[in-house]
Amino acid sequence: MSIMESMGKKPRRPRRSFTPEFKAEIVGLCRRGDRSVGQVAKDFELTETAVRD
Repeated sequence: MSIMESMGKKPRRPRRSFTPEFKAEIVGLCRRGDRSVGQVAKDFELTETAVRD
């Protein structure tokens, strides 16, 4: 068991980088309005904060 686990905190996932095309696709999906920001984030395994930013 790691120190983070014993303290009850989840270890951070490594920072990822995304292509401008991927970012544009995510923005387009959010603007279209078919799905909520939360659902788009969940579908692409992103945080809502990352999608909102």
